[in-house]
Order: sequence, then structure tokens, then C-alpha cells
Amino acid sequence: MNTDIINALAQAAEYLKATGQTEKVITAGRRAPDFCLPDQDGVKTSSASMLRRGPLLLVFYSGGWCPGCVLGLRALQELRPLIEARGASLVAVSQQTIEENARTRSTTQVSLPILCDKGGKVAQQFGVRWRVPELLQTLHLKIGIDLPSLHGEDSWTLPIPARFVIDQRGVIVYSEADPDQTHRSNPSDLLPVLNRLWSARGA
Repeated sequence: MNTDIINALAQAAEYLKATGQTEKVITAGRRAPDFCLPDQDGVKTSSASMLRRGPLLLVFYSGGWCPGCVLGLRALQELRPLIEARGASLVAVSQQTIEENARTRSTTQVSLPILCDKGGKVAQQFGVRWRVPELLQTLHLKIGIDLPSLHGEDSWTLPIPARFVIDQRGVIVYSEADPDQTHRSNPSDLLPVLNRLWSARGA
């Protein structure tokens, strides 16, 4: 892994912890905001259409430049058959452009859909959107992470890496957000949550 990127991510994590950003994250028991976003092919995908089929595992990630995010996407890809076997849909969301999401999908060799949340409007609704301060903006640019170019807009915002499980009623039953890219829980920890939803569905 690029040590400069790891250093930038570590500083971002410290900033997020110091400013209490994770306290804004929407918690379990709350109703999930509805959304409709274009996937990596530009096709609009709505939360309502996915929830009609079953529960939804929604994952926010920073971008294809982030080593921890790439590892997380690949881990979810491996788990995807088990997630779908429990009647759930899996979708990732980033603020990257549609084209950049398609590139990330190709380079990481994942087939799960990646939605484009331009400007982070949906991330804001889920409480995971944050603005990169000027000092960290300079650091990002210095090591080649040009967010305005990657995002197609210059808000300099990112989502805190987060996972949400939403049941068919549209209620969040699991909420996890962790700014520390080096500390990511195993996606398989989500299977018991999906098991409970699957059992309740068949009851």
C-alpha cells in the first residue's frame, strides 16, 4: 500500500474522531432515506425497487484510490452469494463520477453495483458526509488524490466508510460507520443480521 495514502487516511480518521463526525450517522431503528442514483452504467437504481425484492445492504466507501475501501469491496464481492441467498440486495455508493465508479469496478474486479452519489446528497441524508479541511485537501492533491476531478464537482466532501442494513419496511436494522480505514469489521458479521430478517420473512 502507498504509505502517503495511508498517512492521509490516518490524518482524516483523526480529524473525523476529533470533530465528532460519526455522531451524526443515522442509527438503527430510524427510517432510511429513500434514494435513486445512477449505477456505473448510468442506469438509475432506487432503494424502493431493491427493497421490494428484500432487505438491502448499503455500503458507502471513499473511492477506488482508498486501499481499505478496495479491500472492503472485494470482501463484499466474495460474500455476495451468501448475502443474496438470504434474499438481500447489495449495493455500494461513492461520490465518484459514473465513469470513475466503472473504472473502480473494473480494476477491483467486482461485479456488485456501484452507485454515483454526486455531491454526497444521499451520504448527507445518512449522516456520513464530511468536508475535507484545507490542510488535508493540500495533502490529498500532493499525493495525487484529486477529489474534484474524481467526483466531477469541487465540494471536497467524502462519505465516512459505512454499512447499513435496511429491512423491507425501510427501517435501518444495522448501522456501522468507522473513519479508521485500517480497522474494518469482517462483512461476514452482517450475515446474522440478514439471517434474522430472512427468518422473520418466512415466519
